[in-house]
Amino acid sequence: MAGRLNTLRVAVASAATAIVAAGVLASPAAAINTYNASPAPERTETGALLVLWDTDGDGVDDSFDWHCTGAMIDRDTFLTASHCIVDWSADPSLDHFYVSLDQNVQGELDAAAALGLSGAAEARYFLAHGQAVEGSGIVDPSYGQAQSDPHDIAVVDFAHRAVTPADRWSFTPAKLPTAGRLSALSSSQLEAAPWLAVGYGTEEAHTGGGPQTHPGGGIRLKASLGFDALNASWIRLSMIEAQGYGGACYGDSGGPNFVTLNGVLLLAGVTVTGDTPCYATNVAYRTDTGSARSFLAPYVRLA
Repeated sequence: MAGRLNTLRVAVASAATAIVAAGVLASPAAAINTYNASPAPERTETGALLVLWDTDGDGVDDSFDWHCTGAMIDRDTFLTASHCIVDWSADPSLDHFYVSLDQNVQGELDAAAALGLSGAAEARYFLAHGQAVEGSGIVDPSYGQAQSDPHDIAVVDFAHRAVTPADRWSFTPAKLPTAGRLSALSSSQLEAAPWLAVGYGTEEAHTGGGPQTHPGGGIRLKASLGFDALNASWIRLSMIEAQGYGGACYGDSGGPNFVTLNGVLLLAGVTVTGDTPCYATNVAYRTDTGSARSFLAPYVRLA
């Protein structure tokens, strides 16, 4: 487990660099907190993003692990964050992206490791046992180019793959909001609406007198959040324990932030960042903006 958390921190560090450059917050979110959270077996559209990559630059893929979260938005499109897809191998052609919609992905990784499998052999094991499906990671071409809108949104596309997640799992794709849906609501309406984060991330900070650590992760959890603020690209959500909320942490990046409006559950934002110890704020990239919809239009039918 320690090795898996170390590789997760490598991904978090590279993502944080990109986000700081974009002028947002200093730490990407990645997991659901232990407080005010519960398992989410019913959220079958939400999955873990696994990556196979070359860690030492020798041209051979040698590491396979889960790193982020995402959600199916149709039968062959998995929505996640751009920073989950970039900066893996020195040669990006060596990067391979997989999605699992299983509830306990970490348990499956542990079982494969117990068989002595690692790297490409572990990825092949997941494919052979129906525990993951490989797709094509596609990043918004404008990712990181503007402080006001870093375009931290990506998809794993299965449209041209022989096997899609729909061949392995039963799920109802998440519903995206219509254009400008959140902007059309008042702050009081957004505050009154139920918000929900779902992800596979690690726990909030543990100190115990030593360095800050974030154990756990790899199991799908959910937590209710409270609305804080809306701006042109972002939704800011409260995950303060004393207010009865939970929220995202390391590994929940790319995961869905749902809001229920008029009885309909909508994937309103993609988890991108938050406070470093994962105690207070989750910041999600909006899916109802013109830039997000422009990127998604080639992959999913938008209402």
